[in-house]
Amino acid sequence: METMMQIRNTSTGYGSAAIAFHWIMAALMIGLFAVGKYMTGLDPTAPDTFAIYQWHKSFGFVVLALAALRLLWRLVNPSPALPADMPAYQRIVAHLSHAGLYAVLFALPISGWLMVSASPWGIPTVLFDVIPVPHLPVPEVLGTKAQAEEFLKEVHELLGFVLLGLVAAHVAAALKHHFLNRDTILKRIVSTGPARAKPARRG
Repeated sequence: METMMQIRNTSTGYGSAAIAFHWIMAALMIGLFAVGKYMTGLDPTAPDTFAIYQWHKSFGFVVLALAALRLLWRLVNPSPALPADMPAYQRIVAHLSHAGLYAVLFALPISGWLMVSASPWGIPTVLFDVIPVPHLPVPEVLGTKAQAEEFLKEVHELLGFVLLGLVAAHVAAALKHHFLNRDTILKRIVSTGPARAKPARRG
């Protein structure tokens, strides 16, 4: 029972499963963003470029799978309650920012999947050089394959910057809660142990 309690969330803190989802996905998204920006300057005909693109796509599908698993876990294992003294507007912002993060975590890899599906190059996607992934049907409204690829490339890049902005706001909010509000918001996503708020400063 104790192990289950450590894995699952409680009313005051996150369990080890939610914490693992959070930090693994954070590391993957930061790495994918960095590699994605690096890829834009590569010669598409260079020998190493194909391998880099395949690894980027492979880990993109890992993020998509983890996002689905994380959402399912959240549905059956609700997050801890927000601090009772948190103002209503901050609660609304917190819920909206989390909803935005989930939306982008799905939209970003799916837009990338659509982009490679629309590519006139017809390059196959093989996850980690083992699992072939079929291309998605691309809406005809996007025009020719070249037009659709260019549009989806812009969408994919824009979503990357949206995610970066959401993550930056997420980090800023967590630091604000930790150092100014002195509550347990940051501590409970770092450790499964009981988190206690720091005593408020006097004077």
